[in-house]
Amino acid sequence: MAAPKSRLGRGLGGLIANAAPASKTDTAKTPAAPPPPTAQQQQPSAPPAPGFQEVPVQAVEPSPYQPRREISAEQLNELAESIRSEGLLQPIVVRKHGEKFQLIAGERRWRAFQLLKIKTIPARVVDASNASSAALGLIENLQREGLNPIEEAYGYASLMRDFDLTQEAAAERVGKGRATVANALRLLSLDGELQGYLSKGLLSVGHAKVLLGLDDAAQRAVLARRVIEEGLSVRGTEKLVLSHKKAPGSPAPAASASGRAVPPMEAAAIASIEKKLTSHLGARVAVKHTPKRGRIVIEYSGNEDLQRLLEKIGVEA
Repeated sequence: MAAPKSRLGRGLGGLIANAAPASKTDTAKTPAAPPPPTAQQQQPSAPPAPGFQEVPVQAVEPSPYQPRREISAEQLNELAESIRSEGLLQPIVVRKHGEKFQLIAGERRWRAFQLLKIKTIPARVVDASNASSAALGLIENLQREGLNPIEEAYGYASLMRDFDLTQEAAAERVGKGRATVANALRLLSLDGELQGYLSKGLLSVGHAKVLLGLDDAAQRAVLARRVIEEGLSVRGTEKLVLSHKKAPGSPAPAASASGRAVPPMEAAAIASIEKKLTSHLGARVAVKHTPKRGRIVIEYSGNEDLQRLLEKIGVEA
């Protein structure tokens, strides 16, 4: 059978070839290949290409620089079934780490072999420093389009933080433009709710960039829910954000209608009510309260938004 072709791409292959060790522990010589597996250990994979070897699955450990935060159980099962029927088309990439091998690329493939209870896995063992290992893992995931936008952003941030790199240096490491890295890092300024929407594919990067035009995190969250609920396009989101910016400002939250000082517990209760109403209506709400009377102010942007709110509260126009 012909040796399988690498699918890691020229960028990854080139970095592996040029990877320089960070210390003596990174330059450990590649050990000899282990004995051939027994009949019970045979695995459904093609013979490794020159430069590759079989390594024990149990001797492989995950990378501390793995940018992927979630691995879908369904996708992992599908990959395992594919390997069972078609064999492993692309060996994993590892580096020597003490008596074990540390993953650089191919965690899903490694986990699929664990599911299949296969004893050894084809691997390419390379010499790589910590920084090179982190960059290679990020590149491999980017080339396979397996990372969501937030995982990608955290991958860049990790490179910069862990190895004291500038945006330019991090971009050069992974073969991206500095603007690409800078735009990805901006997504990390979103609050956790919106990052979750991005990770799940409910919002696109284009939507997120538009919403970042609003300074107030609470307003961004409100409009993000509307974008998802109404299925707005990026262009529609731009119009929504623009109309929201043009809307007149509302009174300060939890302010007293009579100008009296509001006790902290009462202010907290009013703020909680405002938050619930804002979330429910998908519009900014301010509550003006006194022990005897008060009012609720609901902001809207244009006739269509007003019609939406009327339908939301069950009022016919």
